Amino acid sequence: MENETNNNNNNNKSLSFLSINNVDEVELKSFKLCLNWVCLDQSSLWKVCLSWSLFFLLAIGVPLVSHFVLLCSNCDQKHRRPYDAVVQLSLSIFAIISFVSLSRWARKYGLKKFLFLDKMTDESNKVRDGYSEQLQKSIKFLSIFVLPCFALESAYRIWWYTTGTNEIPYFGNKYVSDTIACTLQLCSWIYRTSLFILVCVLYKFTCYLQLLKLEEFAQVFQKENDVTFILMEHLKIRKNLRVISHRFRTFILLSLILVTASQFYSLLLTTRSTATVNIYEAGELVLCSINLVTGLCICLRSATKITHKAQAITSLAAKWHVCATINSFDNMDGATPSSQISSSQVFPINVDWELDDELEPGDDDDLNYSSLIPIYTHTVSFQKRQALVTYLENNRAGITVYGFMLDRTWLHTIFVIELALLLWLLNKTLANVPSAKTGHQINHQAS
Repeated sequence: MENETNNNNNNNKSLSFLSINNVDEVELKSFKLCLNWVCLDQSSLWKVCLSWSLFFLLAIGVPLVSHFVLLCSNCDQKHRRPYDAVVQLSLSIFAIISFVSLSRWARKYGLKKFLFLDKMTDESNKVRDGYSEQLQKSIKFLSIFVLPCFALESAYRIWWYTTGTNEIPYFGNKYVSDTIACTLQLCSWIYRTSLFILVCVLYKFTCYLQLLKLEEFAQVFQKENDVTFILMEHLKIRKNLRVISHRFRTFILLSLILVTASQFYSLLLTTRSTATVNIYEAGELVLCSINLVTGLCICLRSATKITHKAQAITSLAAKWHVCATINSFDNMDGATPSSQISSSQVFPINVDWELDDELEPGDDDDLNYSSLIPIYTHTVSFQKRQALVTYLENNRAGITVYGFMLDRTWLHTIFVIELALLLWLLNKTLANVPSAKTGHQINHQAS
């Protein structure tokens, strides 16, 4: 019987390994196509040159030419682009941040390690199936969000070139020049937008794996009473969350600061007394803002969701501790509990306490857990459970950005600060708009 059980376990592991290989081969093709579209395949020297050349062309060169050559300041009111500088600068800055981040991750980790697919063979079937399903949804979300925005941008560009033929600058043949310029501008727009949204989707995807593991980890309180096992599993999850936080912390921080700065500067421009806002002049600005804010919301929502789930483990452990304590006293039937129960269990030293080499020494706790010496303890089960709950209360897991936990309290603080800045900005702009009566008096005095 034992041999049959071992054979079945080996067969299940083999099937799981084959299934995860199929996931790697089938599901990752779409992500690889996305990376190839933004030319992030830097496996050889000529691909590196192609990748960076295309990046400089579409993320820097084309926006510069579009703004300084094709601004069309002498055009009619519908074809003027007074907010083009904000749009081009915002998209290019986020494209630079995203491209540098993706290039670094692809070169340092590779796609499978970056998405934690190299460790999926150790996970349960439920986690693997959920992760594979989320991979498909992420690809669909990327397409569903980017393509409609690209269709709107394409409609605007085509309208702008076809209706402003006599005023838009051109070189040589007008139709050929406009066609080339329109194509390059559209390619530049979808390239820069896809880069930023792709990084946000990758962040959401990696966080989703930890959500699946947290949901599975919560089941141990219903069927597993070994405190050591629970502690080991929690340390693994906490380590993965530190790895994700370390990889994305710069991107999240820069995105938060720059998106906020971009939106407030756009608001400052559009609420001026002399500003004219309509769909023709501010349409691109609105579309750019939708892309940037949506990408930031994807990242913040994923971070706060996983932090909330991770911190909910503490309340679940406390509930488990209370129920176990009450049940133990109910089973005693009024008898006095024994003072101690002998236990010769050794604290495991073969746990992977060390951080990955990608983490810096300052990112870990001050104590070096790998130097702990095994201790033989003699304690009651109550004390073990109490120690676990105390540990969870004082070592809250979650996504951090340079030490700051991305939880709901942190988001509320950001919302209050940005709301205060928004009201201050509106007070400085809308409150200074001259009324019609005041303007008439000024004109009368001038005459």
